Amino acid sequence: MKILYIDIDSLRPDHLGCYGYHRNTSPHIDAVAKESIRFENYYTSDAPCLPSRTAFYTGMFGIHSGVVGHGGTASDLRVEGARRAFRDKVEMDSVPSALQDAGFHTAQISPFGQRHAARQFYAGFNEIHNTGKGGLESAEEVQPVVMKWLEDNEEKDNWYLHVNYWDPHTPYRTPEGFGEPFADEPLPEWLTDEVFEKHLQNIGPHSAREISMFDDTEDPEFPKAPGSITDRAGLRRMIDGYDNGIKHADDQIGQIIEFLKKTGQYDDMVVVISADHGENQGELGIYAEHGTADEITCRVPLIVKWPGMRAGCVDTGLHYNLDFGPTLADLLGFEKRDMWDGRSFADSIREDADTGRDFLVVSQCAHVCQRSVRFGPWLYMRTYHDGYHLFPKEMLYNLEEDPHEQNDVAESNRAECDEGLRQLHDWHESMMSTMDYDSDPMWTVIKEGGPFHARGFLKGYCEHLKKTGREWAVDKLKERHPREFE
Repeated sequence: MKILYIDIDSLRPDHLGCYGYHRNTSPHIDAVAKESIRFENYYTSDAPCLPSRTAFYTGMFGIHSGVVGHGGTASDLRVEGARRAFRDKVEMDSVPSALQDAGFHTAQISPFGQRHAARQFYAGFNEIHNTGKGGLESAEEVQPVVMKWLEDNEEKDNWYLHVNYWDPHTPYRTPEGFGEPFADEPLPEWLTDEVFEKHLQNIGPHSAREISMFDDTEDPEFPKAPGSITDRAGLRRMIDGYDNGIKHADDQIGQIIEFLKKTGQYDDMVVVISADHGENQGELGIYAEHGTADEITCRVPLIVKWPGMRAGCVDTGLHYNLDFGPTLADLLGFEKRDMWDGRSFADSIREDADTGRDFLVVSQCAHVCQRSVRFGPWLYMRTYHDGYHLFPKEMLYNLEEDPHEQNDVAESNRAECDEGLRQLHDWHESMMSTMDYDSDPMWTVIKEGGPFHARGFLKGYCEHLKKTGREWAVDKLKERHPREFE
């Protein structure tokens, strides 16, 4: 069995044609989806990049692995201490290590391990091809490495290859010659003039007036990535830049699929297309960032083409990305590892079975500290550190009626908030009772000064707010974060 796992950074599903997007961003992905099972409600348990890929390959929630952030103690795996053997648990029992034990040759083409100093991303891989720019490489720089690997291994069997494209991740970097294929196409309908005018008054990193996080600085090396958005033209530049990145990655996937078909490999191999997290493009007033525990950041695409299994269908159950390892174990016939928190959804791939969970808990501790519960039509969000966005402690969104999170209905739906809080409490109690540690890494983040991408910038940011006519927020930020001003 050959398994190709294509990982497109920052890819939100609703900007793909097969998930209903109005622009033709993904013709090659869409073609694969027609021959696959497409998962509608697949979420990373922990966002963004480092926590997500750690959960995916270790099989553990961030609260168990210790990795929930992008800096400080909570960006490293928990130390096993005196119990550590010659090799640690992650090296022995990661998903790639389990594939190795099952007879697979494992390889990856990605700079991610170096980008985040993430040893766990390397655990269990026979081959590591670092494309060398720490995530700033465009797809045409990654593609020659991918094609050479596929050519060199055409005659071999039982391999697993992880391919990482970065083009939808900020700063948007499609080459100049790629052009502007969406210049004459409408923007998403929900981004009306009225909605955008409200966004201009929002505050917080990656709001419309500070795409560069805490100011409006632009990098001339990346002309498709604006420093701020102040009008509809800027909004188009932002959305088109993101969609161009998706289309550019999709073009490379088209080349891969063409090669696999030409060489007679495609029909008999597994192809999986997914992402580490999504990308807010106006939701919660945030642009070009994956910094919240919401639907847009945490929901990711999952398309699975598996020979002999279901095809041309959709699964609507709730699943985590850390469920993927147990699913592979189930489908390939090897043993699930004890440290994995996930559970298999293989029966949804084999047959029309409901393997979804009753609810999911998703976390974010790199830009804000939030945990959210996805259940029924609802997303219940609880904020512990607002990352300078002035989010309320509780938010509630009805995703069936409000998929872009424009109307917080927490005050008028207290019963649903109470249910979300109960589920969050039960999940947390279960997590804390099933590990050997007595600390929650989210609270480690808060005690160490807050989310890494917000830490230490508040005073300077308040000066930027004054310069851009939003002085009203300064006193509120001082009241909420007094220690930042000591």
